[in-house]
Amino acid sequence: MLIKKPADIKTGEITPKEHYLNRRQFMVSATAMALSSGAMLGGLELATESSIAYGAEKLANVKKSNFSTNEKLNTLKEITSYNNFYELGPDKEDPAENAKYLTTRPWSVAVEGEVKKAKTYDIEELIKLAPLEERIYRLRCVEAWSMVIPWIGFPLSALIKLAEPTGNAKFIQFVTLNDPKRLPGQKLPTLEWPYVEGLRMDEALHPLTILSVGLYGEVLPAQNGAPIRLVVPWKYGFKSIKSIVKVRFVEKQPAASWNIMQPQEYGFYSNVNPEVDHPRWTQASERRIGEFRRRKTLMFNGYGEQVASLYKGMDLKKYY
Repeated sequence: MLIKKPADIKTGEITPKEHYLNRRQFMVSATAMALSSGAMLGGLELATESSIAYGAEKLANVKKSNFSTNEKLNTLKEITSYNNFYELGPDKEDPAENAKYLTTRPWSVAVEGEVKKAKTYDIEELIKLAPLEERIYRLRCVEAWSMVIPWIGFPLSALIKLAEPTGNAKFIQFVTLNDPKRLPGQKLPTLEWPYVEGLRMDEALHPLTILSVGLYGEVLPAQNGAPIRLVVPWKYGFKSIKSIVKVRFVEKQPAASWNIMQPQEYGFYSNVNPEVDHPRWTQASERRIGEFRRRKTLMFNGYGEQVASLYKGMDLKKYY
């Protein structure tokens, strides 16, 4: 049984777009003035409007999805100013601050490995790969905070179908862009770069698993993983890898960045499980951004009815 689609969101619950875009508009205006006068500041290359890292372009023909939760959305400001994206910096405010460096055109994604039809897709081709849907999903982060986000994307299964995996393809590994100029957080030894993540094939094929290219009706902002990211709503947020450049079909369980860094804290499966605490804090409750009271953490982030069968017979405390 699918989750009911939400009622319309009240206008007052959404951050006014003009407030969100003020910084972008200032940058564009300053750029235009600089370019018109031929100005260059100390050899610093100024961004043109097409390279500004904030989502502003509307995505056309987006349909509502029956997979959506009916919970109240977090505001655009909350979603785009409080982020985990270590490639853009380790602090929650760093991604929004450093988003200007992440240019997303041109961009391509290579599909490779155990497939019959390996191919490198241009991002515009990927966006048109399958009908786009708005899916309002919960996002649960391992630090015990959460949001409700109106992602726009298409099922990962659409890409898998085109690739035609061989019988040896048991897992999929995803790889993020490795470019410290565009992702200045990669200059820090926080993790081994590039960031990598993986899913079992049945997880990847599940209809809840999507590739997102937008949110709030517009193209995905850089700080949220532009131009294309994975969204797996029943897993902790770090599993939903951002700024993807490679999708590899492999036979054995692939490496995953946080599992490499701290295997005693971050398992490969990373399913939201309130019974498995992080070694340094509880996972039994969470704080929804914008709220003061903590709420009880739901098993599989509330998607148990849809995904629990994927893990039938598994010890979810061992395979965390």
